[in-house]
Amino acid sequence: MNRHTQAAVLFLLGVSLLHAGATDLSLRYVKAGLRPLLLVAGAVLVAAAVATVWYERRRPVTVAHHEPRVAWLLLLPVLALILIAPPALGSYSAMRTGTALQRPPAYAPLPSGDPVRLGVVDYAGRAAYDEGRTLRDRRVRITGFVALDRAGTPYLVRMALNCCAADAQPVKIGLAGRVPPVLQPDTWLEVTGTYTPKRTRDPVGGGPIPFIEVTAAEPVRTPADPYDESWNN
Repeated sequence: MNRHTQAAVLFLLGVSLLHAGATDLSLRYVKAGLRPLLLVAGAVLVAAAVATVWYERRRPVTVAHHEPRVAWLLLLPVLALILIAPPALGSYSAMRTGTALQRPPAYAPLPSGDPVRLGVVDYAGRAAYDEGRTLRDRRVRITGFVALDRAGTPYLVRMALNCCAADAQPVKIGLAGRVPPVLQPDTWLEVTGTYTPKRTRDPVGGGPIPFIEVTAAEPVRTPADPYDESWNN
């Protein structure tokens, strides 16, 4: 690999990062707040590629020196970004990892108007640690993907992020009431329902899993941002 080839690889990697940061593709890898850093990193790599070509053209012609073959490994992240678009983490990961539900520091009053839209993390925290005080006499609407345990019990799940997909952990809500008779894992559902005191313990780690009494449920498209970042906001 000579300098011009290095510049080409840097340019491709930079353009790939710019593309990922400017589109929803980045949301499969990192939280939305890191998009500006991806764009900056992509711009720096493109600038480095252009500077490398400019420097090589200005320096006197000498015998070309080839860099170690290991430098070709720089192509791997380029190919991964261009050729591989992995789906967001789903039911397979969720049911092999214990719920990451944490006690919220406070419970803000719910806005007026029913059904009120809540995230999986928000509902689960209120239901599990506040005994549903802010949820009683309210109808809520929640979106998540379906996961089934070994007994066939359905859960509505959202993977919560600290930084990126590598540290994603599930938060789970059990489904009771008018649950659709046939549910496929990884199907995204919009569930409307009410609070129920029913709960269970996650068989992985023993964390609390609250339930929701479902009154209506319908499949929806996978959201542009499939992860839940609310727990660290």
